[in-house]
Amino acid sequence: MMHVMLIQLAIIVIYMTLWFLVARTMSRFDIADIAWGPGFMISALAAAAVSENLNPRAYLVMAVVIIWGVRLSLHVYLRNRVKGEDERYRAWRQEWGRNANIRAYFQVFLLQGLLLLVIALPVTSVIMADSSPWTMLDAAGLLIWTMGFLFEVIGDWQLLRFKQDAAHKGRIIMRGLWRYSRHPNYFGEVTLWWGIYLIALAAGAAWPVIIGPLAITFLILRVSGIPMLEKKYEGNPEFEKYRQQTSAFFPLLPKT
Repeated sequence: MMHVMLIQLAIIVIYMTLWFLVARTMSRFDIADIAWGPGFMISALAAAAVSENLNPRAYLVMAVVIIWGVRLSLHVYLRNRVKGEDERYRAWRQEWGRNANIRAYFQVFLLQGLLLLVIALPVTSVIMADSSPWTMLDAAGLLIWTMGFLFEVIGDWQLLRFKQDAAHKGRIIMRGLWRYSRHPNYFGEVTLWWGIYLIALAAGAAWPVIIGPLAITFLILRVSGIPMLEKKYEGNPEFEKYRQQTSAFFPLLPKT
């Protein structure tokens, strides 16, 4: 599978470089978020292009990746088109000063390209695997993927509707799925990748492929997901109360 990953790497470097050039033209680095979902689609299609014998399981995995990637990219685009550059990227631009462009190229665009290839390891392994009978692992994986996808879609939709109401400006959403988890969309994101991993196991994937779902779980729980997002709400009385009552990740009943 190494030669396939080298081909994917070359394609993703070109893909991310093109997005970086677009970002420079538009003077906003947060366009990298739009590139994230389609990057997985391109990675999967690159593997499919060199696969000698695509099997039904490979088509299933490519289908769910494309559904997820298109939905996520459209969501981020529609969310960002009516506002300025995301404050995380704006802060980095100010921090990096005159080195902002070169650091954004390597630390945002190319780094994201490398991370998506790691996270997509289960997808690549399924596409390159030999055909084999369907198993209960396939059914469990698809069920878990569907649950995760629904959590992500519904969570994003509820948050978008909440923010569209001017009366909620500066407020914290605490209803719908957000009543049970402070980040139901992130929970969904992680969950769907573990579902794909189960399908990869059904296809006979080697154990190192678990690096993929572990990577996205670590990133969201410890690096660029929950910690970075919640940092800007520290000290907000409404958020502090919400944090005490509501699970950060797994959906649970609120504490009284």
